[in-house]
Amino acid sequence: MNARYPKGPFQPEEAVILLDRKDREYLARLDQRRAISIRGGKIAVDDIIGRDEGSVVRSSLNEPFLVFRPSLPQLIPNLPRSAQVIYPKDIGPILLWADLFPGARVVEAGVGAGALSMALLRAIGDTGQLISYEVREDFAELARKNVARFFGPAPNWTVKIGDVRVDVVENNIDCVILDLPEPWQVIEPAWSALRPGGFLVCYLPTVLQVKNLVDALRNDKRFACVETSENLMRFWHFKGMSARPQHRMVAHTGFITSARRLAGGQVDIPRAP
Repeated sequence: MNARYPKGPFQPEEAVILLDRKDREYLARLDQRRAISIRGGKIAVDDIIGRDEGSVVRSSLNEPFLVFRPSLPQLIPNLPRSAQVIYPKDIGPILLWADLFPGARVVEAGVGAGALSMALLRAIGDTGQLISYEVREDFAELARKNVARFFGPAPNWTVKIGDVRVDVVENNIDCVILDLPEPWQVIEPAWSALRPGGFLVCYLPTVLQVKNLVDALRNDKRFACVETSENLMRFWHFKGMSARPQHRMVAHTGFITSARRLAGGQVDIPRAP
């Protein structure tokens, strides 16, 4: 059984997600040294180990919970973190616009809690390579712990403490992904690291940052196919004869801007007015 993508009955030390009757989620680990504290009660870990996903377990207060292995959309919002994570609704499009595939070589900057790192590692598979740059040692350490606890061994992942603007030494990279406040300062090292046709993908929260980035990419003239998108997600509520949008919507979180590296030097392509 692949430790990253386990199947079959639950095993000790695995991560689980518990859902109560209102579908509220609680992330836990199957640590046999301690019970899981949940909603004022406790669940014995041995009551979960050996059972299949989708089983019902009860707390010491007799409250029922469904138990599963966490999917990425369930895991990411519940990760221990000291900074905001990129949410699943944006991670999905990032993986697509980065055109990732098993075996891809990726440079990431700004690891945060490691949420995007886990999605990248899953997308590139065991044959790919992920190099993550982070200027803060505490963020890097938290990301390492989260990946080790909730994803599993990742020998093809390297975390470097450094500034991606000056410290990048990689080349022939398939994709550079930036979760930084000023990614326009990374255009030169990104171009040097990427293979011809490789993708630069940037995640930014404000439209003014996006405008600075797009202007910088177009003025630089070594990138083409510059596109920016915003993704909105609205869940629906169904109960009895009622069918309506949920009152709370996952609206704006950030903008995704992608571009492709040109073959060499500056290429000034006439643009339509």
